[in-house]
Amino acid sequence: MHVESIPMWEGSGNNYAYLVTDEKSKDAVIIDPANPSEVLPSLKKAVDSGIKITNIINTHHHHDHAGGNSKILEAYRVPIIGGKDCDKVTKTPEHGSTFTIGDNIKVKALHTPCHTQDSICFLFEDGNDKAVFTGDTLFIGGCGRFFEGTPEEMDKALNQTLAGLPDDTKVYPGHEYTKGNVKFAVTVAQSEPIKKLEAFAGSNKQTQGKFTIGDEKQHNVFMRLDDPTVQKYTGKTDRVDVMAALREAKNSM
Repeated sequence: MHVESIPMWEGSGNNYAYLVTDEKSKDAVIIDPANPSEVLPSLKKAVDSGIKITNIINTHHHHDHAGGNSKILEAYRVPIIGGKDCDKVTKTPEHGSTFTIGDNIKVKALHTPCHTQDSICFLFEDGNDKAVFTGDTLFIGGCGRFFEGTPEEMDKALNQTLAGLPDDTKVYPGHEYTKGNVKFAVTVAQSEPIKKLEAFAGSNKQTQGKFTIGDEKQHNVFMRLDDPTVQKYTGKTDRVDVMAALREAKNSM
């Protein structure tokens, strides 16, 4: 499995599209190709090298994730797999259902409603290599806003659905937000994992694929709702109340 990150709207949205290729068959999917002018050159280069684009995958319907579908379809007439509200979606997979890319990559759809109700994270597995594409649900050191959902839903999405994945699963979020996330995290707790993330974010422009689910459980305050230090910061002990207070505090930064 080869993952190519394609930055979009650098300096504003700081989005990522991802081209994921099965190296044996050369079949590939493009995830959240929201800004075609930045994505299409990468796709053309890939296709010219022998790669076949088989699907568009969307993590949710927001324009900065699914808004490029129509334009991409003009160049590549492929099915779209994504949330039910995504533009021109062909198929919305059931929670826990699987499909394959090429010969080796198994993909599992994980419904994670909160940021949007149609949010889906996608777990890719190729042998021992595991990656999860989390859209705007899980960021490195943070999580998305609760635009269409509740603190309960985000707690379930992060701390049951995603936390239940193998610890060595690499995390590929929809945005490069790590510097801002860790700036908030250090106001909540001064743990060694958070300090380590702060140092990495300070010296690296991109952080996608550099951290795992296991890392997030250590340095992501939204995945540490039972941590006494995090609870003390929020003044709450019930985990849903802690989640709500953390998000409210982050929103007001």
